[in-house]
Order: sequence, then C-alpha cells, then structure tokens
Amino acid sequence: MHYDPTRTLPEARIADLPNPYFGKVRDCYDLPDQRRILISSDRISAFDRILAVIPYKGQVLTQMARFWFDATADICPNHVLAYPDPNVVVGKLVTILPVEIVVRGYLAGTTGTSVLTMYKKGVRQMYGHTLPDGMRDNQALPAPIITPTSKAFDGGHDEPLTETEIIAQGLLTQAQWNDVSAKALALFARGQKMAAERGLILVDTKYEFGLDAAGNILIADEIHTPDSSRYWIAHSYAKAFETGERPASFDKDVIRAWVAARCDPYVDDIPEIPAEMIEKTARAYIEAYEMITGTAFVPDLTGETVLARVRSNLRQFFTT
Repeated sequence: MHYDPTRTLPEARIADLPNPYFGKVRDCYDLPDQRRILISSDRISAFDRILAVIPYKGQVLTQMARFWFDATADICPNHVLAYPDPNVVVGKLVTILPVEIVVRGYLAGTTGTSVLTMYKKGVRQMYGHTLPDGMRDNQALPAPIITPTSKAFDGGHDEPLTETEIIAQGLLTQAQWNDVSAKALALFARGQKMAAERGLILVDTKYEFGLDAAGNILIADEIHTPDSSRYWIAHSYAKAFETGERPASFDKDVIRAWVAARCDPYVDDIPEIPAEMIEKTARAYIEAYEMITGTAFVPDLTGETVLARVRSNLRQFFTT
C-alpha cells in the first residue's frame, strides 16, 4: 500500500454540524433527533494526552469496529445506524453507563488498575475475584474475568470496583449488571474465538455500554480494536511466556513504549516523534486490521483532503 504521511485527519471541526463534543480521538456532533455523528480522527492518545497524528488510523479503527459490530450483533445490539464515510459512524445517542467494563483473559497490563500490577503488589482479591498464588506475568487466567472500574470524569482516576459496590453505590441495578456482565463475557468469548482463528490472542478489552432512549443496553463507541484491546501474536506467546518477555503485539504500545523510554509522559513535554515511528505505527494499525479482518486495507483517497471528503459526505446533516 502506498503510504502518504500527509493524508491525515488531525481534527474534524465542522461548524455546519450542531452540538459539538470533542473527545481525545473522536469529534462528535449530536443531531436533534437522538442521533450522534462520531468522526474518528487520526489522533493517538496515551498517558491522558495526545501523542501524535497517525495516517489512516481513523479509517482503520472505524472499519475494524464495523467488522466487529457486524460479527457480534447477535450477542448484543449496538448503536450503529449508518456509515456515511470511512471515518464516520452515525449512531443512536446513548447514555454511557458509569462503569467501565474491562474483560481480561490473562494476567497482563501496565496501568495501576491492571491485574498484573495489582498481583505483583501482593493483591490476590481484586474486583470481586480471588486469583491463585504462583501465577506468572502474562499467564492465562483460570477463566476470563470482568474488572470493572468507576468511570472517571473531569480528569479523575478510575477506581477498581466489585459487583457488590456497583449495586450498593447505585451505579447500575442488579438487572443491568447481570445483563452487561453476561453480554461482556459473551462478546469476549466471540472475540477470542475469532482472533484465535486469525492467529491472534485477544488478551483483554474495554467495552462501552450505554442506554438508548428506550432504556435498552447497547454496545457503543468501538469494539475489539487495537485502541480498546490488547492483542498478542499467537505464535510468539509460548516462547515469550517461557522467557518472561512480553509477547509480540500490535497495540498502541509501539508508540507508547517509545515515548515512555524518553520521558515521564505524565509530567514532561512529549519529545517530537520521528517520521519513521509515525509510519511504523500506521503500518502496525493496518497490519492489525488485515490480520483481524482477513481483508486488505484500502485507504479512501477521494477528496482533496480527508477533512474535505468527510465534510462532503456529511453535508446531508448540515444545519445551516
């Protein structure tokens, strides 16, 4: 595939669309009829900040989420109504549930709320589960578990939760928790099965569940993409586990590791990321798409720029 470093969508600020909301990587607009336009930019975020702009990333993630939404619609309804552009989803406007639902199949991770970090500190009871002694880094858990956290807003930190705490704090009703947890485990099982067929291990993933206007629970945002999930290359796992190394992956840890090796990314200015690292990350996303979906990635090169193409395809929603 021809790589064009100028073919990017750093942002999608479109004044003709109503009610903007700009997230870390998506620029969103709420239509008056309970629909939301979600435009995936090419921004890449980690450490609670934007690190760089990665060519084709927005299209890759939108199309990969589309692949998974289509493949899991029988398990859980999703928010998708239409795909007017390769970077854009029009979905039902949902109220995101105030609990972050993470499903984990392995003792892995690097954040403060990851099971590996907590396990290494001697914690064995976490998120309402008890893990056995003697487990090693990146070992498969006895069975996949849900590790819910509070959904931090306004820059707060996510905090681990248990089912009992979720119900007691009124974050979800018992019926909602039962529904969400059953759907999350079923989605993860489908994801692991399909990933295994493609030579991949789906290690862990985050799901965004929300309520539509009728109170139905839908899956929203994205599903089983490299931004919301950790994947390992299956053939690399056995040797890496034996030697205590991290299995080969193609998540955004590529660029995250480069930055973390050069500064404290939560405190310091981010060093300028070289062009070859940007290209390497773009190609990692494309490789992920092709491995996961089994189809070749074809960038949409129509329009003078990506933003011009997006604007043109969203003209039907303009309010002025």
